[in-house]
Amino acid sequence: MGVSNNITATLNFIAFLASIPIIAAGIWLASKPDNECTHYFRWPVVILGFLILLVSLAGFVGAYWNKQGLLAFYLICMAILIALLLILLVFAFTVTRPDGSYSVPGRGYKEYRIDGFSQWLRDHVTNSDNWGKIRSCLAESNVCARLTQNYITSDQFFSANISPLQSGCCKPPTACGFNYVNPTLWVNPVNQLADPDCLLWSNDQSLLCYNCNSCKAGLLGNLRKEWRKVNVILIVAVVVLIWVYVIACSAFKNAQTEDLFRRYKQGWV
Repeated sequence: MGVSNNITATLNFIAFLASIPIIAAGIWLASKPDNECTHYFRWPVVILGFLILLVSLAGFVGAYWNKQGLLAFYLICMAILIALLLILLVFAFTVTRPDGSYSVPGRGYKEYRIDGFSQWLRDHVTNSDNWGKIRSCLAESNVCARLTQNYITSDQFFSANISPLQSGCCKPPTACGFNYVNPTLWVNPVNQLADPDCLLWSNDQSLLCYNCNSCKAGLLGNLRKEWRKVNVILIVAVVVLIWVYVIACSAFKNAQTEDLFRRYKQGWV
């Protein structure tokens, strides 16, 4: 195995390692309750990570056993995968940039307005066609049930940093002026006209605020928060993969030159 192929094999091993955090980030994202209920965002990162892993292994085999055809296949496929990863990264940054959160005085958590999020998220996640299934899925999850296990007194709950999904779906908006009984049980609203969601709140544990706009906004807030974390990992992975790819291209050209020179010398011997 020539020097260039040694370099290419090493670079492919680095690319293989870079695929692992991508896969791990995708699995973490897919395991979240909000992503279990929305299928748009659940598997793209995992699929891309596994494809990068497989292509990296193909490149390693091609470099180690000097299979030029396999190396060419690796370079073409890796270029496509890096381009797809960049597209996904730019898209995720674009649709998660708007933030619909706002602070509530005396509360450790924020509340959310649906019109503060991107139009694409509102159209594809919380539209009327999709929301019925998402609402049923959220109601069957333990997102809100966990609150009653973790917080007992109002002081504990009001100072808690609960998730956007819990803030939007598991309690009524603060502006309604409901009195706290427990995190998912509220009574005697002071101002039911402050927000349309005030009239939609129900103490029925299968309903709560799952029909509210605040719940839709909370879901989008959760998606935004999780994708912003995953984007950091994707940025690092893309930088590493581009660096590996550029050097691998150079090493591939050098390997072809070495092979051509060797054949030339053999022809004169």
